[in-house]
Amino acid sequence: MFITLEGIEGAGKTTQLQNIVAYLEGSGYECVTTREPGGTAIGSRIRAILLDPENRGLDPVAELLLYVADRVQHIRTVIQPHLAAGRVVLCDRFFDATLVYQGYARGVDRRTIRELHRLTCDDLRPDATLLFDLDPAVGLARAWAQVHNGGRTDAETRFEQEKAAFHQRVRAGYLELAAREPQRYRVIDAGRDVAAVTREVEALLASLLAA
Repeated sequence: MFITLEGIEGAGKTTQLQNIVAYLEGSGYECVTTREPGGTAIGSRIRAILLDPENRGLDPVAELLLYVADRVQHIRTVIQPHLAAGRVVLCDRFFDATLVYQGYARGVDRRTIRELHRLTCDDLRPDATLLFDLDPAVGLARAWAQVHNGGRTDAETRFEQEKAAFHQRVRAGYLELAAREPQRYRVIDAGRDVAAVTREVEALLASLLAA
């Protein structure tokens, strides 16, 4: 099974990823966690370019192609081998993030983004996507608090430094995708406390496993 976690900055995906692993392993499943960008050694170098705030001048199409390059390497060397071995692959961001950030928020043609994914990534789609939905103002405040507290590096804050309107477009894009694919997406209110979010996630996982 291939499960992805999506959401704006500060939505709590990383925290919930740890809880999801604990729940699935407790249910007898072998799990692998990964992320995009940066799920491979080569991808880590691409991630450094993409998230570095010094690279403000990166063209949106160049940005898109870097994400695609990261994803091709990631799918070929991590995701597909583990899926073939029967493991549950949990990925922090995947293709939907590219469609939302570079398509809905940056304005790159979404048909082009989808066609690139079809041509280069075998059109791989998750079995389920957990969308942690949150007011961007709250998410950004959380994200910057993590930077100031040393939980995150300020070398990866290029997207946090985007204007509020950008993050509103990201959120709207995610919610539109979720409305179009309700059979795959599960929308979770990430504005609540961690325990409440965890309980909902575990209930969703139980229903997915039962199906």
